[in-house]
Amino acid sequence: MRERETSLLSIFMISLRLGLTSFGGPIAHLAFFRQEYVERRRWLKEKEYADLVALAQFIPGPASSQVGMGIGLLRGGLLGAFISFLGFTLPSVVVLMVFALALQSYGLADAGWIQGLKVVAVAIVAQALIGMGRNLAPDRNRATIAVLTIIVLLVWQTVFSQVVLIAAAGAAGYILYKGKANESTTPMPVPLSKKTGAGFLAGFAGLLVILPLLRPLVNTWWFDMWDSFYRAGALVFGGGHVVLPLLEREVVPAGLVTADEFLAGYGMAQAVPGPLFTFASYLGTAASGIPGGILATAAIFLPAFLLIAGVLPFWNTARQNRSMQGALYGINACVVGILAAAFYDPIFTSAVQSSIEAALAVLLFGLLVFWKAKPWVVVLAGALLGQLLL
Repeated sequence: MRERETSLLSIFMISLRLGLTSFGGPIAHLAFFRQEYVERRRWLKEKEYADLVALAQFIPGPASSQVGMGIGLLRGGLLGAFISFLGFTLPSVVVLMVFALALQSYGLADAGWIQGLKVVAVAIVAQALIGMGRNLAPDRNRATIAVLTIIVLLVWQTVFSQVVLIAAAGAAGYILYKGKANESTTPMPVPLSKKTGAGFLAGFAGLLVILPLLRPLVNTWWFDMWDSFYRAGALVFGGGHVVLPLLEREVVPAGLVTADEFLAGYGMAQAVPGPLFTFASYLGTAASGIPGGILATAAIFLPAFLLIAGVLPFWNTARQNRSMQGALYGINACVVGILAAAFYDPIFTSAVQSSIEAALAVLLFGLLVFWKAKPWVVVLAGALLGQLLL
């Protein structure tokens, strides 16, 4: 019992330190994780870590958070997965909830540095779009999927449009790429049975179906928020940036936050370490105070927990299936299109409304892409220049 307590404490302290220091988005998070868990701690072998990262890329949700949950699961079971998630996520949750309260209490929405944070979002998403396009849509077929996704989302934006597009892209990827991809495999010692995993997957799917059906009947703010944020966390392929349009269409038209507050929070989310999904903590707090922030955070991360615990026991077999790998090619290309559509609306259209704002966006983009500045440096520069110029 003593050894398990020590192990759980180690999981929490290591993940907390990573949550305090891991700037730079999911790709940077994965590099930090590898350095800590593979090279320094030797908790996983190199191939085991690669397999876990591949799984996180295959399923919807925040990839880096799911890798952290998976490592905690492998080391300490379900409780280890939760503790790993808590340590990595807690710092950014606290900062973004405090920021949301300050934004409301002190009327910061019209401050110049807030507008600067909105422009920061333009630069960061543009950088992410270019990088993802190179990696996920490198050939004609996948580029075509991405372009068609952009066109459809620009003319047809509903709560179901992204789900339909992801399904269609998966089918196209299956047809175009089945049998053309293959990954070597290494078994992982998963402390859950396939029966237990199936139970978690059933819970994930059941909530996804039942919550929207019960929403009109319950008709309370907390149930509406739980449904909105759970669905956003359950349907997002491609990580934090892609959750942006789903969240925007859930909270801005409903009047929970204004468009300016939404983009201000998104800009601030770039300044803190940890997963971008903690943007939900800001939105929930801005809409309904601290209870709303806690509820939104739990709701958006719950699908990730259920999926990693549900799929991991099956992963050693499923990742050998070339057809599934082909479907993933199409889905990843669709992710590029979703991000591009979100870049145009609401990010660019809301943040860039003058030549000065456009010039600032170009400058910040240059800092990120050409001068390789750290994201937190770009965020501080955007806030400072926004205060001085806007």
